[in-house]
Amino acid sequence: QVQLIESGGGLVQAGGSLRLSCAASGLTFSRYHMGWFRQAPGKEREFVARISLSGDTTSYADSVKGRFTISRDNAKNTVYLQMNSLKPEDTAVYYCASDGSFNRLALGSAVYWGQGTQVTVSS
Repeated sequence: QVQLIESGGGLVQAGGSLRLSCAASGLTFSRYHMGWFRQAPGKEREFVARISLSGDTTSYADSVKGRFTISRDNAKNTVYLQMNSLKPEDTAVYYCASDGSFNRLALGSAVYWGQGTQVTVSS
């Protein structure tokens, strides 16, 4: 059974930082591209960042470029999202996801999803 478990969410003031983690089990982690998505209240889920199998290729949504960094540790079966200079508009539930296709992640599609972790940024 595949599980993706996010952690690290919470309440932070604008300008602050958080690091999200997503621990994967039940799959061969190094064979899956990984991504982060988010969904704010009343809005559709949106792509945030993705990382390739070995971590050598990453891409980001324009709204987070330069502030967020995605990384992975294949030895720990974990993907991270370092979020700096947080803004109130970053408030959302953040989900990690995995897929065999790097391109599908950018389109918001993934075969496995986590349950999400809440990030709230106060002004």
